[in-house]
Amino acid sequence: MARRKGSRHRLVFYLPSAVLYFAFSSVDTVFGQTPNAPSSQTSESEEILRLNEKIAAQADKIAAQAAQLAAQQTQINALQIGLAEQKALVNKFLQANRTVLVNQPSASLDGAGAVLPSAPPETIAPAVLPSTAPETVALAVLPSAPQETTAEAALKQEDKEQPFIKKEAPAHWYDRIKERGYMQFRENNIVNTNRLYICDQCDKSIGPNNGFFLRRMRLVIYGDITDHLSFYIQSDFASASGSSQNYAQLRDAYFDVAFDSEKTNRVRVGLSKIPYGFDNMQSSQNRLDFDRDDAINSAQTNERDIGVFYYWAPPNIRARFAELVSSGLKGSGDYGEFGAGIYNGQGLNTPSANSYFHYVARYTYPFKLKNGQFIETSIQGYTGKYTVTSLSSSTITQPSALYNDQRLALSLIVYPQPWGLQTEYNWGTGPQYKPQTKYIQQHPLNGGYVLLNYRARFRNGLTLFPYGRFTYYNGGKKFELDARKYLVVEGDFGLEVQIGKYIEPTIQYQYGDRTFQDGSKPNNRQLGSLLRLQLQFNY
Repeated sequence: MARRKGSRHRLVFYLPSAVLYFAFSSVDTVFGQTPNAPSSQTSESEEILRLNEKIAAQADKIAAQAAQLAAQQTQINALQIGLAEQKALVNKFLQANRTVLVNQPSASLDGAGAVLPSAPPETIAPAVLPSTAPETVALAVLPSAPQETTAEAALKQEDKEQPFIKKEAPAHWYDRIKERGYMQFRENNIVNTNRLYICDQCDKSIGPNNGFFLRRMRLVIYGDITDHLSFYIQSDFASASGSSQNYAQLRDAYFDVAFDSEKTNRVRVGLSKIPYGFDNMQSSQNRLDFDRDDAINSAQTNERDIGVFYYWAPPNIRARFAELVSSGLKGSGDYGEFGAGIYNGQGLNTPSANSYFHYVARYTYPFKLKNGQFIETSIQGYTGKYTVTSLSSSTITQPSALYNDQRLALSLIVYPQPWGLQTEYNWGTGPQYKPQTKYIQQHPLNGGYVLLNYRARFRNGLTLFPYGRFTYYNGGKKFELDARKYLVVEGDFGLEVQIGKYIEPTIQYQYGDRTFQDGSKPNNRQLGSLLRLQLQFNY
């Protein structure tokens, strides 16, 4: 019994021990490991190797992605710098949305060069790369240039490489509107030896009881509506009506329709200058003498009328016309190398008084010599029928007061470089008052002028234009009372001083012999001299 009891005790002791040994020795088998120690170590090494291969492959993939990102960043920078070569996109985007491009640094470009909208920072989900040990994979961070710098560099590159390409015009036609003008302030009687020596056509403030005077106060609004349509409006706020002064009056109001992009062929419709005579077409803002000469200016009252005109000039000639004005040589502006038109014929802001139109044609050519000297020659003429509407009660006229109105003129302009010469002469026929019979008859006319000038320029922006002009005219002035008979012999000497671009004081001495006769003054000859002062402001 004692041995049996002892055996039972040993069995009780060894049985748990055997169970525990079996349990511990079976753990590897239960969890997928073999109980053989060398095999377990080999499997673990293979697994580690496989993991390392995966990590290495992932690292290669990350490196490839980093290289791809770098290539894309390089491509983006190249596209931004090369925007000048993509003119279609530049013309549509950079010019119209230049401010947007510069002020939005988060904008980017896709592969086609299109601008992608920038998403707000909080909506962008950054890509999560698989995490690896720092010593295993090192990601290269590419610095990105600020968008402002890149955009500005693209614009500078474009201007540098393609300066000859015209920028696209503003999106709206009214963004192309421009304005300019000038004002002429005068005192015409500083010295006046004969208060009856007057000239209604020249300056109505010449004569007795006159002081300071606004001769002109012009405002010009102009611009391109499209590449083939432009407009020009000029008003004068110093016009007179009877004894009242400084009324606003329309001087120009026309549209130009161009048939080609270079505006070689264009048609002008509306109220504008008549292409007759350099002195008439030259702006009073540029003219040296205070007044236009009697001989040429008697053809058109205020130089303007309502009509339709065709102008032709190739690009190189148009460039010369522009240079003659912008260089300060006092050109007449661009009225075409050839111009022709049809107009009412009664004058500025005057309704048509008969059923006949006037017809005008002009050809001019501005030569540019090898030494840079400009010389312009012109031939022009017009024909029509004019109705005399301003009549004294005792004046007799032809039936319906209708007269032939025809003239031919020649012009020669040698621009002041530094010496200049300007001369024109015209011949024709028109209505003229005859004092002996108090009758307005058809009568020949002729007259012209010659002007000598000199341009002296100084480094401080000061420019001097001394000048002298002689005028002769024998004929009637159709738009004055009774088509007044005129015989004018007059000489002017003056000095224009240009102080920069905006202020031009001018002093002029004038002496003349004027005979002008109508129904109220059948015997009227006046001699006199004037000392006149003008201050012109340009803006």
